[in-house]
Amino acid sequence: MSKAFTNEETTLEVVVPPRAPLPPGVRNYVTARGLELLRAERKALETERAELERAPEEGRAGALAAWATRLGELDQRLGSAELVTPSGQGVVRFGSTVTIADAAGDERSFEIVGVDEADPPHGKIAFLSPLAKVLLGREPGDTVTLQTPSGRQQLEIVALK
Repeated sequence: MSKAFTNEETTLEVVVPPRAPLPPGVRNYVTARGLELLRAERKALETERAELERAPEEGRAGALAAWATRLGELDQRLGSAELVTPSGQGVVRFGSTVTIADAAGDERSFEIVGVDEADPPHGKIAFLSPLAKVLLGREPGDTVTLQTPSGRQQLEIVALK
């Protein structure tokens, strides 16, 4: 007999996409902008909770469970956030904006940020990314080698701010 004709409740599994991972033991560095984005996200979640409370009963429990999961993960990130202020010491550090040139001379700029702020299409790369890892600690004029799926790529650090 179909469950539709019984008194059994159907429980839907709530799937919440996870936040960008931080490997065990890695500190949660954030820029000032990244910290503000996390705080704004929390405020938006608080607003969302009020809207969920006014929603129709059907589906509300699943939506509230998803909301609670997202809030828990966000609060964990906020609680572990370590604000890092960029230092202008002439070497690539967390928070630096680095301009690199490939072998063809094509230039691109990236800001090295925390994992929650990372947005590669908009020039923000996580400090844990392969590109950031080869750039950290280097200075303008240095050449680095980045291993990519299509092979090794030589990049020169052109500018730093």
